[in-house]
Amino acid sequence: MPHFDLPLDQLRQYAPTVAEPADFDAFWRATLAAAAEHPVLVDVRPEPTHLRLVDTWDVTFAGYGGDPVRAWYTRPAGADGPLPLVLEYVGYGRGRGLPHERLTWPVAGYAHLLMDARGQSGHYAAGDTPDPRAGALGGPWPVTWGILAPEDYYYRRLITDAVRAVQAARALPGVDPGRVVAAGNSQGGGIALAVAGLVDDLAALITTAPFLCHVQRAIEITDAEPYGEIARYLAADRTAEEAVRRTLSYVDGVTFARRAVAPAHFGVGLRDTVCPPSTVFAAHNQYGAANGRPEPPQRVVHVYPFNGHEGGEAVQVRRQLAWLAGVLAAPADATGPATDTTEESA
Repeated sequence: MPHFDLPLDQLRQYAPTVAEPADFDAFWRATLAAAAEHPVLVDVRPEPTHLRLVDTWDVTFAGYGGDPVRAWYTRPAGADGPLPLVLEYVGYGRGRGLPHERLTWPVAGYAHLLMDARGQSGHYAAGDTPDPRAGALGGPWPVTWGILAPEDYYYRRLITDAVRAVQAARALPGVDPGRVVAAGNSQGGGIALAVAGLVDDLAALITTAPFLCHVQRAIEITDAEPYGEIARYLAADRTAEEAVRRTLSYVDGVTFARRAVAPAHFGVGLRDTVCPPSTVFAAHNQYGAANGRPEPPQRVVHVYPFNGHEGGEAVQVRRQLAWLAGVLAAPADATGPATDTTEESA
C-alpha cells in the first residue's frame, strides 16, 4: 500500500494541538490516588518453564480498584544483584500468553515483567486477567467499553493497571527500582507512553507504533482496527460522537507524551494504517514539551518507509537493545541536552 498519510518532511515537523481537558491532570491524580489505597504486590510464585537459562515467576498485583492483574516476571537464571527491568505491555487483543513467548529482554540480561491486559485475549495470545468492570455503556470491543464517559472508559482501568505495574515491578526481588523501563508496541506502546507521562522517574521509554495517539485524527483517517471499531460504534450510535471524543481526550498519548521526562525510543512504519504515522509523530515531536524541565528529554525515532504496522520488527528490536544499553550505561544526570533524531531505514 502506498503512503496514505502526510509525507515525511511534514511528519518531521508535525505538532498538532490536540484536545486536552482542563482537568486532565486532576483526573489522573484522582484515579491513581484511588488505586493507591490498595497494597500493590499481592503474590509472587515460581512458574516451572523447563527453560534452563531463565527463571520465571507468576505475579499478581492490585490494579485499578484493587482488581487482581497477572504478569510474568522473568530474569536470567543465576543473575547476581539487582537488574534493570523492562516492563512490557501487550498489544490489542492479546493477553500475557505463556512465559516462554517473550524472552528477548531476559536473554539480553534484563529482568522482564510482562503485564496481562485485563479482559483482552483470544485474538493472538491467551490472558488470565478478567475485567470485572466492563459492563458500562459502549460498544462490544475493548476500545469501546465504557466509551461514553471517561470515568467508565476501559483505558482508564488499563492505564491505571500499567502504572501500578511499575510499582509492583519495583517491589519484586532482584530488581533495581531506579532502572525501570516502560516498553511496548501498538496498544502496548500507547500504554507505555501513557505511563511515561504519569510516572516521572522511569529510566526510559521504548515505544513502537503507539496506539491512542492523536486519536481525534486517527478515527477520521483510518478504518483499520482498533480505531475502526470506534468508527463502527459511532456509525451505529449517531448521537454519541461528542461524548466519545470527550472521553478519548483523557487518554490521548500526545497529552501524556507532553508530560514525559524519560529518554524515549520510537519506531514507525510510514505505511501503517493501524496507527497512522502522523499520530505517532504528533506524540514524538511533542514529547516532553510540557514536563516543566529546563531541557526536553532525549528522543529518537526510527522510520521504516516501506513498512506498515509491523515497522522494523527484528531490526527495530536490535536498535532498541543497543539504544537502551547506552541509556542505562550513562550517568543519571547525563541525558541532556536532548538529542532529537529521526533515522530513516530502507
